[in-house]
Amino acid sequence: MNVVSPKLVLVLGKVAVVWMAAATVACSSAPGETPKVPVTEAHEGGGLVGQPAPLVAAEFVVGDGPKTLAEAHGTVTIVDFWGTFCEPCKKSFPKLQELVDTQAGKLTILAVSQDDPDETKADDIKKFVENLHVTFPVLWDKDKKTANVYHPPKMPTSYIVDKKGVVRFVHGGYTDGEEEKVAKEVELLVAE
Repeated sequence: MNVVSPKLVLVLGKVAVVWMAAATVACSSAPGETPKVPVTEAHEGGGLVGQPAPLVAAEFVVGDGPKTLAEAHGTVTIVDFWGTFCEPCKKSFPKLQELVDTQAGKLTILAVSQDDPDETKADDIKKFVENLHVTFPVLWDKDKKTANVYHPPKMPTSYIVDKKGVVRFVHGGYTDGEEEKVAKEVELLVAE
């Protein structure tokens, strides 16, 4: 009579659970679409997806519209961490402005600068914004209080917050075409 070791049963059980989880993720996507993996502590976003967006405690520099999450409540909000030193930010800012213009009154951008106050002045930030022709509110997280709560993995990083104040999507970095994915996510949240 063959006896199966309890250790073997435990290992096979774990393998089956992992396989089922992978199959569920793979099958939840349309054919040809990249499987959607939830953002967790181990991934970009620092575990904030599904959680209330933390307070943005940063100094207002320039721009029009709500300057805090409380003022933006009831609109979809993108909390975007960026810096004047960030080359991809120079590409993402105009795309964010286009999105705000398209979703007028339904979308708020809170652009949170991560520039070092020892190396950058408010006028440098204003010049960056002026050169890119953006009008959304730009804040400066001089003491990194906000960044220390959000933990952006790279520049830029955008946290997309729904109308109720819950972080729903996170985008770490910016590549050409990223704005299309962000626009679809914003449209989804605006429609809720």
